[in-house]
Amino acid sequence: MEQEKKASAQDDETVIPKKRPLNVVFIGHVDAGKSTIGGQILFLSGQVDDRTIQKYEKEAKDKSRESWYMAYIMDTNEEERDKGITVEVGRARFETETTRFTILDAPGHKSYVPNMISGASQADIGVLVISARKGEFETGFEKGGQTSEHVLLAKTLGVTKLLIAVNKMDEPTVNWSKERYDKIMEKMTPFLNSSGYKKKDVQFLPISGLLGSNLKTRVDKSVCPWWNGPCLFEALDAVEVPPRDPNGPFRMPIIDKFKDMGTVVMGKVESGTVREGDSLLVMPNKVPVKVLAIFIDEDKVREAGPGENLRVRVSGIEEDDILSGFVLCSVVRPVPAVTEFVAHLSIKELLDNAIFTAGYKAVLHIHSVVEECEIVDLIKEIDPKTKEPKKRKPLFVKNGAFVVCRIQVNNMICIEKFNDFSQLGRFTLRTEGKTVAVGKVTDLPTVGENA
Repeated sequence: MEQEKKASAQDDETVIPKKRPLNVVFIGHVDAGKSTIGGQILFLSGQVDDRTIQKYEKEAKDKSRESWYMAYIMDTNEEERDKGITVEVGRARFETETTRFTILDAPGHKSYVPNMISGASQADIGVLVISARKGEFETGFEKGGQTSEHVLLAKTLGVTKLLIAVNKMDEPTVNWSKERYDKIMEKMTPFLNSSGYKKKDVQFLPISGLLGSNLKTRVDKSVCPWWNGPCLFEALDAVEVPPRDPNGPFRMPIIDKFKDMGTVVMGKVESGTVREGDSLLVMPNKVPVKVLAIFIDEDKVREAGPGENLRVRVSGIEEDDILSGFVLCSVVRPVPAVTEFVAHLSIKELLDNAIFTAGYKAVLHIHSVVEECEIVDLIKEIDPKTKEPKKRKPLFVKNGAFVVCRIQVNNMICIEKFNDFSQLGRFTLRTEGKTVAVGKVTDLPTVGENA
């Protein structure tokens, strides 16, 4: 396998692996069954053997959590297993006919939304897991549950396609009921629409994560006579994602770093191609580095293009000098580094009906950057109906407003204009654990752009 990969890397300069790489993020309310589905997928695609499953089953029984053994595959640390919730963004891989998938298992619990953000910011496609069980769908969706916030975040973070997996269809209260499935679809569709997901970008399908029904193979007609659509694997395979440019300027936001025979940085390539021996820059601290080795999973490769999750070993920089949110990029066309920018903001839900005005402080999440920021100027308010700026410069705005404003951060951050580079130009603002606004970078200062 490794020989094959190496050979193909040598044959063609812009190496495109035979299967396209895709990152999938599983999102949804805390008990919707995300980890269980992730575990089943790994089991069904042969990534985990029977013995491991048996071990987890026993471990789950010992903790009197019988139905959670599949989730143990995804939940790797003790705390997660004890509480039955996923905290770190779990990672796992599997392949289908045409695609190499990396699963990012995003946590669903309210206090863990920042983890969900870092998971979603690396995702190409989202699987929103909804529990069909009586009461659980309602809790997740209506009563201050996570479902709606997650959908909003996924959209903001560039997850353009969403599969809606209606899970727990095998549950006695549901029993593969078409009525229950249709009711959930009916409730979700207008909401998805208002979050910016058009009909063509969304697909619903019924599944059972615990039993593995309708995941790798279509659910049996004797179990669910009314379903004629695809299973999850088929639906994932058929998803078309936005094109990425292998010849564009190299951009890899850094999500993690460690020491291993030198400094190793991890991230997903958003644009361009990296080759062994390349000279690159780490921004915003402008440190020139040389690429010593590139890894996709455990395989060492000569080069890699957009969409790949990489570990890149570099020389010329110490691990301590790299922070999450820094960007490994082209020397000729480096990523801009700024401390302020102009953005178009959509105000979602301010806390306690607070007003949004100059001086408002929040936490900015943009690709892998997390920084405190301040709104320094409201430039203009946009009328949602006419899309034109209102005549008067606003002093403040409220929930639901669209506003152009200037935002300042304390430290240099690497961002791009949304129109030049959507992955590095979309962001969320959060206050006290709630998403208060979502936005797009529209302008960067010309002076000191790369200061």
